[in-house]
Amino acid sequence: MHRMNLGDFELISVSDGIYSLDGGNFFGVIPKTLWQKKVTVDENNLVPSGLNSVVVRTGDKTVLIETGIGNKLPERMRKIYGQPAKLLDNLHAAGFAPEDFDIVINSHLHFDHCGWNTMLRGSSVVPTFPKAKYYAQQGEVEHGHRQLERDAISYISANYDPLIQSGQMTLLKGDAEILPGISVKVFPGHTRHMQAILVHSGGQTACYISDLIPTSAHLDLTWVMAFDLFPLDTIESRKRYYEKAISEKWLTLYTHDPNVPWSYVEKDEKGKIIARPAE
Repeated sequence: MHRMNLGDFELISVSDGIYSLDGGNFFGVIPKTLWQKKVTVDENNLVPSGLNSVVVRTGDKTVLIETGIGNKLPERMRKIYGQPAKLLDNLHAAGFAPEDFDIVINSHLHFDHCGWNTMLRGSSVVPTFPKAKYYAQQGEVEHGHRQLERDAISYISANYDPLIQSGQMTLLKGDAEILPGISVKVFPGHTRHMQAILVHSGGQTACYISDLIPTSAHLDLTWVMAFDLFPLDTIESRKRYYEKAISEKWLTLYTHDPNVPWSYVEKDEKGKIIARPAE
């Protein structure tokens, strides 16, 4: 668990645990001889991937960004990815109950980003955060419903359809302000409609950039995951992100880094993009 102040807001990084991803998928066309210098890899070519959520306390509202894998994976997916399901325990350790949240925002609707949106109660699927308003992009829902061969496994409708049907989830159509100081901006690449969550207070900005830059080992423009549906768009979106994040000294929040929840990004003397730890 990590905490820091951003202007008048408080940020708290809370994890749903660690799961394993194939290193080749995690780093795409980048040779293993390069990426293995930056991450831990086991004999099966698996690397640890974090499941990082962020709580934002504005003083008026309590917001949860992303909800991890959850506890509803079918058995065949648990064998591949595991199912740590630690988010609720870690929220409790940080002093939060599910009823405390006013807003939940999903960057996109892959199973490892929205799994705790809902939970099983007996045989029923119910909202995990009963008082919260949920937000996601409409394009993500539409894509998930198509169940395309390329990524059907990534979308589990029980994570969002019950919330849409009850009216608890609002579907956005592009960039939007959720409440003063918190907004979303679409950065295509990983999926067509993936959104970053921007947090702004007291002249400072943090951005949960999600799978556009999943870890601090993915800062190079061309270190693109094999999971990305539109890798060339990922590169262009990263360029657009760095133009603002570097010049305006944004705090970058990482969705899958198992060790570094956030850092500042900047260029070194050779122009290479690097991570600078947050104090």
